[in-house]
Amino acid sequence: MKRTVLSFLVATALVTGTLATAVAPAVAAESATSQQGSPSQLVLDNSQRVLTTLEKRRVEFTRDRGALRQFVSSEFSQMFDRDYAARQVLGRHGRGADDADVKLFADALADNLMQRYGSSLLDFNTQLRVRVKSETALPRGLGVKVASELMRSGGEPIPVDYLMRRSGGTWKVFDVMVEGVSFVQTFRQQFDGELTHKSIRQVAADLRSGQLQADAKR
Repeated sequence: MKRTVLSFLVATALVTGTLATAVAPAVAAESATSQQGSPSQLVLDNSQRVLTTLEKRRVEFTRDRGALRQFVSSEFSQMFDRDYAARQVLGRHGRGADDADVKLFADALADNLMQRYGSSLLDFNTQLRVRVKSETALPRGLGVKVASELMRSGGEPIPVDYLMRRSGGTWKVFDVMVEGVSFVQTFRQQFDGELTHKSIRQVAADLRSGQLQADAKR
């Protein structure tokens, strides 16, 4: 499950490749015009940009964890639809919830994850390739799923799927599935009990204070 969180934190899980990014034949066959701005291309482009930055600034980030958090936070805000994802994590508890409360929970969860696992990003192996296998529509017009694989030297490929939707005129990620494990489902199960007895604001406050920790190992 740790891989899921690392992928999620690094540019909203869009950074599972390197400068040697590879595209499956079915995707590569499409023209540059049709690919530009597509969900698949965004996965590839952000993979290259973020992992390249992590490698170039590894020494700086090791010395200055604040700079690391600022970088990841910037990527996270740009590419991840955190409020929509938060509603998915909240599930039944988020039905009819005030947007402000959902935002509090979304921000608290992101900050909690960053504090607990942010430094682990420096151990992230950038010597990888990402292969986009397919891009398919989700049911009920909810968006698309970009299915990919992490290609590791000397290791079996790791399947990583990105669920994406249109938001603010661009494609953004709202869930990540690493080896079939969903970020949304994992944290929905973890917080269900807390949200049964507490308000969304109370759970967000517990995350902020550290009284409640987002458990990536579930």
